[in-house]
Amino acid sequence: MTSGRGVAHSEFSLTGDQLLHALQLWVALPADRAAGQPAFERHPDLPAYETKGLVATVIIGALGDATSPATAYTPLLGADLALTASATIPLRKDFEHAALVLDGFVTIAGQSVEPGLLLYLGTGRDELRLGTDGTARVLLLGGEPFPDNLVMWWNFVGRSHQEIAAARDDWETHDHDRFGLVAGHGSDRIPAPPLPAVRLTPRHRA
Repeated sequence: MTSGRGVAHSEFSLTGDQLLHALQLWVALPADRAAGQPAFERHPDLPAYETKGLVATVIIGALGDATSPATAYTPLLGADLALTASATIPLRKDFEHAALVLDGFVTIAGQSVEPGLLLYLGTGRDELRLGTDGTARVLLLGGEPFPDNLVMWWNFVGRSHQEIAAARDDWETHDHDRFGLVAGHGSDRIPAPPLPAVRLTPRHRA
């Protein structure tokens, strides 16, 4: 789902009482796409990169010879790694990468990482070594370092205080042309909290 200038969405499960183990990831859009129209894609069949000890489902971007059909507005990588033994995968040196362990205990680039922890790997790597004594799942994330400083507050992302304030006003006045409606929910939506009594400033890269 691409939010563009604004989108409303609802999160509920159709599986009844069955618990889901899922991830939701949001990616910053470049300035020339941030004010565009929202969009949605569904890709039930994703390609896999395979090497000894590992099968990687490529969610977005490319890993080795496997390229996802999902639309990306900046060079990105997202891959679900299923490990059955130690393995080495190729990386793009110009990407910064991070790895999130979903299940199992894994050694990533020589560091032991427990489930639920995100290991930031930085740039300059052309391969990544992963080790496990059993089975494990790891989410690999990557992309070109994002150049823009973003203002992030509540559910809104912009490039200035004014953009955030305008988005909040449109949300609170139920601007359906901007955010749309979710089928089956009528006009119900979570109210945005008041803006803090300070000027919001961008988050700068370390």
